[in-house]
Amino acid sequence: MTPETFVVQLNAAKQYFDKSTACLEEGDSGFAPSEDMFTAAQQVAHTAQTVDWFMEGAFGDGFDMDFEGHAAEVKKIASLNAARDWLEKSFKTLTDLIASKTMEELTEPIPDGPIMAGLPRMTIVSGLVEHTSHHRGALSVYARLLGKVPAMPYM
Repeated sequence: MTPETFVVQLNAAKQYFDKSTACLEEGDSGFAPSEDMFTAAQQVAHTAQTVDWFMEGAFGDGFDMDFEGHAAEVKKIASLNAARDWLEKSFKTLTDLIASKTMEELTEPIPDGPIMAGLPRMTIVSGLVEHTSHHRGALSVYARLLGKVPAMPYM
């Protein structure tokens, strides 16, 4: 494994997310299957926020466990385009960070705390791939509920 391998994995996850959700348009921003769920825009924003959260957890000051605060921040997002911009920026920042690291740095343990303590920092990549997959799946359901057909992500 090399830092470039992890960048490839992150870029693929982002590409799959973008392709699966491309059928959603700005006019779909406020759609949610029920009023207690995130809207389409908020689902994308939450995905972006989680990229930042993992990055900060592994390479910054640790994992911020204020989930109510995180949800409040996401609930402010009303635009799918703004959420997509956030996601683009977050993935770019993370891939640039990962590319700048050596394998020695990527295998350093995540500091003690409630999330992933002691695991190699590079482990966040698999966590992000899984999390991004989960939300692209949710957004595919949103698209179907709107009468749209999400594209097959891998083609």
